[in-house]
Amino acid sequence: MAPFGSQWKMMRRILNQNILSLSVHKWLQSTRDDEANHLISYISNQIQKQNSLSEGGLINIRIASQQFCGNVIRKMIFGTRFFGQGMEDGGPRDEENEQVLALFTILKYLNAFCIPDYFPWLRGKIDFDGHEKIIKAAIEGVRKYHDPLIDERILTWNDGTRTQEKDVLDILIKHEKPKLTPEDIKAQILELMIATVDNPSNAVEWVMGEMMSEPSILKRAVEELDNVVVKNTVVAGYFIPKGSHVLLSRVGLGRNPNVWKDPMRFDQERHLGEEGKQVVLTDNELKMLSFSTGKRGCPGVILGSTITTMLLARMIQGFTWELPYNEPTIKLVENHKDLFLAKPFVSIAKPRLPRYLYTKI
Repeated sequence: MAPFGSQWKMMRRILNQNILSLSVHKWLQSTRDDEANHLISYISNQIQKQNSLSEGGLINIRIASQQFCGNVIRKMIFGTRFFGQGMEDGGPRDEENEQVLALFTILKYLNAFCIPDYFPWLRGKIDFDGHEKIIKAAIEGVRKYHDPLIDERILTWNDGTRTQEKDVLDILIKHEKPKLTPEDIKAQILELMIATVDNPSNAVEWVMGEMMSEPSILKRAVEELDNVVVKNTVVAGYFIPKGSHVLLSRVGLGRNPNVWKDPMRFDQERHLGEEGKQVVLTDNELKMLSFSTGKRGCPGVILGSTITTMLLARMIQGFTWELPYNEPTIKLVENHKDLFLAKPFVSIAKPRLPRYLYTKI
């Protein structure tokens, strides 16, 4: 969100090398796994509160998705799921709800038409549509929870009571060259929160709606997950116990004459398949801008993709999803003001795995 310049370049470099690097991504995998488990427990608790596990219960997929994304990024940055204790059922309290609402308010008005954006000399003088007032209040709403945690953490590093890096905030505080100011750290964290809470949750809500409109696609997704997760399986005649780590030979796969015609010949078109070119997340031909492109392209492609995939996979693996009884069809109507569905998508969820997997919070 910062103007392009030396400060922007510096922060972008620090973000790429120290926060969104592959090594840090792997380091924080257990954190993301914990929150995926927490999501399953939370949905299970909502079902039990409404009726019974066998009958299922109504789940607001937008709320569940946004909560998961908020939990993940808070845990990655601050090492905590909630600012306080959270609810007994694993849901957020007022603090987390207020923070997420403020983040989406910032997003809404960042993308809105604003006259001072085109006449900068008016900024701070005349707020024609009230946008500046709204976005300042939203930023304050987020930072009133973030800033005390950041200031306290800086103090613990300075006085020596904290000596090990355990989360993203620690990495930013201990960054050596250039040394980041507290304001640099707070601005970086605000941007991380905004990007992470919005995109994955909205994508999953749309995908769930689209898949339930086409039950055959949802069935295929469930079968695909069942084939690779949880239980024993047989692949090409080999028995693989559940929990095994399977190492694939990239050379063996790429040069297998049983798979590829003339495997030693360079032929890039063999990967396109019969249905045309495979969709990728980064497209230099500008046919799809899922993560933007160029200098402003999103550096969080790996993190965003991982959070989105984990959220969607856990939801369709852990539960059977059905339409509410009073709504025989799905209405996938776009909102006029943003990229959300016009109405939050609500569905009936029923557990489909053994009960012991739905651990209580």
